[in-house]
Amino acid sequence: MIQEPARDAIAAVLVALAFITPVRAEGDIARGAQAARMCMACHSFAPGRHMTGPSLAEVWGRKAGTADGFTRYSDALKHSGLIWNKQNLEAWLTNPAALVPGNAMDFPGIADAPTRADVVAYLEAVSTGRVTAPDRGLPNLKKADLASQVTAIRYCGDAYRLTTADRKTHTFWEFNLRIKTDGSAQGPLAGKPVLIGSGMHGDRAEVVFARPDEISTFIQRQCP
Repeated sequence: MIQEPARDAIAAVLVALAFITPVRAEGDIARGAQAARMCMACHSFAPGRHMTGPSLAEVWGRKAGTADGFTRYSDALKHSGLIWNKQNLEAWLTNPAALVPGNAMDFPGIADAPTRADVVAYLEAVSTGRVTAPDRGLPNLKKADLASQVTAIRYCGDAYRLTTADRKTHTFWEFNLRIKTDGSAQGPLAGKPVLIGSGMHGDRAEVVFARPDEISTFIQRQCP
């Protein structure tokens, strides 16, 4: 039989435990959706839409370094043998460099354990179709409007002069015009580069071609 002092001690412990906030072991999907916004600077959640990093669609259960259509993985990640499950994603989000030394992801990790759990829960929910992630990847350049469709580029001195399909001319200092390519499904149509403005003062821009071999034939050395 439990003596009176022992009963009192046990009761005191039980009362104390009742007021302790339980440790959150499982992540919260809604909070994870908010935290995962940091991922969208480099990743899309749309299948097959790769950015600086691979698409995170269907990442759950996928072998590391094998996203279809993404070819810029580091050798370290491709040879890691990791499967993206709860344990490995938690370790990756804690410190990618520690989990896979020599990988190419420039990300210091998420220091807060509950936030990591939330992001992992969200990645699982997106991969399994329980929730739909917003598609905030690159714009579909095949649907560019007339003001963005480049019809001619002239180079003279230190300037590029671009003519767009709305018959307007845009002049940029050569150092402020970036020339890029996008061969993805969202890239421009062949032979129809797209102008994307950047910079607060409208003095910087990017011209995106479908393929690199279009660039030299499209740009003409011609002065006004």
